[in-house]
Amino acid sequence: MNIDSIQNGYVLDHIKAGASMEIYKLLGLDKLDCSVAIIKNAKSTKLSRKDIIKIDALIDLNLDVLGYVDPNITVSVIENGRLAKKIHPQLPEKLTNVLRCKNPRCITSSELQLPSEFLLTDPQKHTYRCAYCDTEYNR
Repeated sequence: MNIDSIQNGYVLDHIKAGASMEIYKLLGLDKLDCSVAIIKNAKSTKLSRKDIIKIDALIDLNLDVLGYVDPNITVSVIENGRLAKKIHPQLPEKLTNVLRCKNPRCITSSELQLPSEFLLTDPQKHTYRCAYCDTEYNR
């Protein structure tokens, strides 16, 4: 397998195996005009198996999405072909427009222009609650 090196962009590493497609969807990577490489089930000494995503452009990256999907992800920022910095996203306290409330009575079901907001209630279980109706959302 041959995947070119990145001159300017991101390498999302240490993604738990199988979670790369969820990240691809939540970040809207399908709408980009640049190259995006997804490596699924790569061998890893720490994780046994992991996914990797390479994005060949410096885009606006939503770190809340990455922290929500897997807080163990490492984001390497590549500039001019070199590692510029590493970022370790955290589990976000608040998620905006990432999840949709599943409660049909929630105001976000009828008022579609309202941003969907979820607040972290239990960091150990990755549990969030809708800010409007208090419906629980578990990972």
